[in-house]
Amino acid sequence: MFTRDPLANPDALIRRVYSYCAYRLGDGPEAEDATSDTFERALRYRSSYDRKKGPPAAWLIGIARRCVDDVASSRLQTVDEPIEEAAPERDAALRIDLARAVTALDERDRELVALRYGADLTARQIGELLGLRTNAVEVALHRALARLRHELGSDGRAVEPRTLQPEPAR
Repeated sequence: MFTRDPLANPDALIRRVYSYCAYRLGDGPEAEDATSDTFERALRYRSSYDRKKGPPAAWLIGIARRCVDDVASSRLQTVDEPIEEAAPERDAALRIDLARAVTALDERDRELVALRYGADLTARQIGELLGLRTNAVEVALHRALARLRHELGSDGRAVEPRTLQPEPAR
């Protein structure tokens, strides 16, 4: 059934928003809070959603970006604190390596990586969200991934960010 409500099918949207938030903030309470804030704001402003400007996921990620920025600006912990992981030891080590490599990127690159691999947006959707051309997004992502690979080193630790997506909220 066709509906104009951008939140009509929330399950997949919740996972995408949480993945984006977790990419930016790390798994855990902060990502959960940012996800919750995103949907609270979306519910409050759902009448402002314009289907002509893009799919509900892109609209929600736009809201999530502001929520993540709010959490990040009020964050008291340092970037060097360890990330708590419930995954097996090898996956946890890879996640920690990737998280540290991502934090070494500049803010723009971190945002692009989070939008592409955390929120699973296409380069076109990212471009629309950030006001950039698709080609510019693709080039910037390519360079950001090259910097990530360099940061991770050439000892076999280099992995695509997609392989280490955060666990969905429960």
